[in-house]
Amino acid sequence: SQELPTLLSALSPQRFEKKYKAELSGGTVSKGTQFEYAWCLVRSKYPDDIKKGVALLEELVPKGCKEEQRDYIFYLAVANYRLKEYEKALKYIRGLLKTEPKNTQAMELEKLINKAMQKDGLVGMAIVGGMALGVAGLAGLIGLAISKSKP
Repeated sequence: SQELPTLLSALSPQRFEKKYKAELSGGTVSKGTQFEYAWCLVRSKYPDDIKKGVALLEELVPKGCKEEQRDYIFYLAVANYRLKEYEKALKYIRGLLKTEPKNTQAMELEKLINKAMQKDGLVGMAIVGGMALGVAGLAGLIGLAISKSKP
């Protein structure tokens, strides 16, 4: 249909990037524009774009109201999941679930992340690599691994 190409071009990263850069050159980028551009980058198939989206979202978190922060944190979890940065993705999604335990989107994403970690054998590796995270982080990872091993 004719509508699909129009919709896809409306979502093109170039459009959002152009708007973002125009506002940036003007001195101030609105939260909405920065979020739209970051959201677009996070959906890219290129890891460098996703990383750029993560940086933009991380900048937004302290600036947003509760409602906006929820969106920023959710997409940070999505971006880190897409980058296979599963521990970071889990940190974001579990933070979101602490404040919104019934958020079904967040619960589904947590399941996806856990499944990906199991598939990639990262639950055990996370414990070995956990030393770098410090004792508190290690305790959390061990708790995660133990809860995973129980039937």
